[in-house]
Amino acid sequence: MSDVHPDLPPFAAIQAALIAVTDRFVHELEAPEEAAPDWNDFEWGIARSVCVMHGLAGMLAGRLRWRGPDSWVKFLGEQQRHMRLREARAREILARLDDAARARGIAVVPLKGSALLALGVHGDGVRPMSDIDLLVAPEKAAAIAETLRSVGYRRCYATQRHTVFVPVDQALPATFGEHVDNPFRIELHLAITEPLPFSLVDITARAWPRDAHHGMNTYASNAALFCHLLLHTAGGMRTNTLRFMQLIDLARLAPRLTREEWSGLTRDGELAWWNYPVLRMVARFFPDVIPADALAATRSVCPTLLLHARHDLAEVSWTNLRIPALPGYEWSRTPLELLRYARSRVLPKRQALAEVADTIASQPALHWVPWYNQSHATRILRWVTSRPPRVQTLATVLAGQSRQ
Repeated sequence: MSDVHPDLPPFAAIQAALIAVTDRFVHELEAPEEAAPDWNDFEWGIARSVCVMHGLAGMLAGRLRWRGPDSWVKFLGEQQRHMRLREARAREILARLDDAARARGIAVVPLKGSALLALGVHGDGVRPMSDIDLLVAPEKAAAIAETLRSVGYRRCYATQRHTVFVPVDQALPATFGEHVDNPFRIELHLAITEPLPFSLVDITARAWPRDAHHGMNTYASNAALFCHLLLHTAGGMRTNTLRFMQLIDLARLAPRLTREEWSGLTRDGELAWWNYPVLRMVARFFPDVIPADALAATRSVCPTLLLHARHDLAEVSWTNLRIPALPGYEWSRTPLELLRYARSRVLPKRQALAEVADTIASQPALHWVPWYNQSHATRILRWVTSRPPRVQTLATVLAGQSRQ
């Protein structure tokens, strides 16, 4: 019987398949093969799961030269179709929010995926979107919450980073991957921050436009958007939740930056110390898109522990099936920060535990794996004595197998 789940092979076999399929798809994006891989049913299920984990279905649908099984062809086609439909729905929601925010005198900045959508960085049906992230000034928090209620959204829960709003009539369909019926959440941010790994990095001032007007605004510049994507990707690497699509986003946006913008991003060591691992990874998969002087400048201010950390894609992404005790400890800038981070993992604050509970409640698929229903002390013991599988990754693996 499997040491992970009765319907799956052992842990090692799942991990090996996740790594092999991820590597194959990354290679396909760089240099497409002519022949389909010789995978069994389990591996084709892993292929679907990897597409969802890394957001690659749309890219592969337009890139692959081979077909594979009919179920695989159908999966890619459906995913691309639903991404196009979701893009149209996202534009509709953003347009309604623009009108409502203008009427109430609120300046709003759509973040990340919404900003990339507006810029046309990707073609239609290429990049998945699950959430709409918005940035507003703290003094407008109550006003924008009322605005969201006026367009059919209600507050669901809050985390340290953002407040989550969902449609009043939200249903949670049992769908795998992108689907037009999946409701868009709105994540409301009063600041743009990321814990690396414990202390917050704050780039709000860089992102906020200088002459913000009522309604929807763009970032202060393409460089500000790039900086936010960098920070979000760093957070993904830190928590081993990187999606390869995040690296594609950066690679597509990088050529739009001017030399002056690159200089502005990298000249301040206090703001750029965390840039290098992300830029190095983008450059590894997309040569020549990151200027050499930007890599050199950020490398020179990168802390030693972080500089020499091993950041393989399989280790720092959703492909990693393992739950580490201290994910991303190398982002600690001082021994004291490392100790504070370790303490937060062993003795999490009540708010952190509440945030986990809220997240699990909003994602029914995570109940398929018995992990979060155990006490924190039990989970710590399992970290030390065994190799428990990561809930989100295993749930996606299970869902991919069910789509045969």
